[in-house]
Amino acid sequence: MAEVRGWPAGPVVAAAQNGDVEAVAALVSGAHPHVQRFARSLCATPEDAEDAAQEALIILYRKIGMLRATGALASWMFRIVRNECLRRARSVLREGPVGGAVPYRSAEDEVLGRLEAGRVAEAIAALPDDQRRVLIMRDVQGLSGRTVADALGLSTAAMKSRLHRARAAVRTVTVGGER
Repeated sequence: MAEVRGWPAGPVVAAAQNGDVEAVAALVSGAHPHVQRFARSLCATPEDAEDAAQEALIILYRKIGMLRATGALASWMFRIVRNECLRRARSVLREGPVGGAVPYRSAEDEVLGRLEAGRVAEAIAALPDDQRRVLIMRDVQGLSGRTVADALGLSTAAMKSRLHRARAAVRTVTVGGER
């Protein structure tokens, strides 16, 4: 298998998946610049980017055996970095900036957050089955549009149409319900 735009090649990934310590080290080292670049483009601060990149590389080191396809390394790592950057952003929103004026969430904020999460969950549960599956696969699981369309036996256009309708319905219930 050939390299994916500078990422470690398939044989290195396969050897790392089989527990070869040298291959794991080469994999982490080879992925590092790509992971850092992606983290810098997604995270709010350089510090968060560095932390997210380090966390992603730790996950790579610990869980390389869970990667199903050697060619999916780049997309797997990007998803890990994206999730880590999102987690850090949510943490700042929830807890406030370090040293900021809001060291904790009030009981009212906590209840409102739970109500909002409940409304989103109810809105998703109320979607027609075909729209709910597309929304969950695309927005929750983070699968590509092509992967979702193929898995559900849809054209890309049909998948996008269902996704658009699902997002609009959830938005109407969650945002429109407050107006």
